[in-house]
Amino acid sequence: MPDREAALGRLREICLGLPETSERQSHGAPSFFIRGKTCFLMLFDDHHGDGRLAIWCAAPVGDQQLLVAADPEKFFVPPYVGHRGWLGVRLDRGIDWEEIAGIVEDAFCTVGPKKLVDGLDG
Repeated sequence: MPDREAALGRLREICLGLPETSERQSHGAPSFFIRGKTCFLMLFDDHHGDGRLAIWCAAPVGDQQLLVAADPEKFFVPPYVGHRGWLGVRLDRGIDWEEIAGIVEDAFCTVGPKKLVDGLDG
């Protein structure tokens, strides 16, 4: 099981490296927001006893179904937000931080304002 604080530290680097992002607690979890109001990612550790260290994040249309079908050991439909297309990604199944960085950027782009998203390099 990866260290929650180490994983949170890496997520902070990735998320807060995106424009106009911030972090605060929401629903008992460290959560990342765009312009202080739009949440794009949350980190949960053993949410209601599920035994997972995982992120829940916004995802482009269709990605949730595609990724969960391709690798259900790593990806899942999170409760409460899954019906909106959000994606759950387990961090306790081995972490590829390049893959996580791409997922975080996709989450940001999915819910971020067009001007901010258009301003990202690459």
